[in-house]
Amino acid sequence: QVQLVESGGGLVQAGDSLRLSCAASGRTISNYFMAWFRQAPGKEREFVTGITGGGGSTFYADSVKGRFTIDRDNDKSTVYLQMNSLKPEDTAVYYCAVFLGGNNDYTARKNYDPWGQGTQVTVSS
Repeated sequence: QVQLVESGGGLVQAGDSLRLSCAASGRTISNYFMAWFRQAPGKEREFVTGITGGGGSTFYADSVKGRFTIDRDNDKSTVYLQMNSLKPEDTAVYYCAVFLGGNNDYTARKNYDPWGQGTQVTVSS
């Protein structure tokens, strides 16, 4: 079973940048599509971005396109989320997760397992 641990969150000002990390252990993740989701207070957990196992393809929610970049280092079993030009509306707990695969919708929360514990990102205006 894969265990995921996110890190890198914090309190920043609007316009700042943060780089989140998701470190995996227990099993190699090089064959897995991985994604970042986020959940703001009182809102549903939403898809932010995903990356294929080899890193050749990436996918982004419209709300972060052009500002966020996902990448991965399979030798380090780590997936990263570079967040630039942060906005107050980016404030949320950010989670990484492993896609269950198949023909499932990769933007749907229910198609991911396991999940990390999350890391808080707070953007002040």
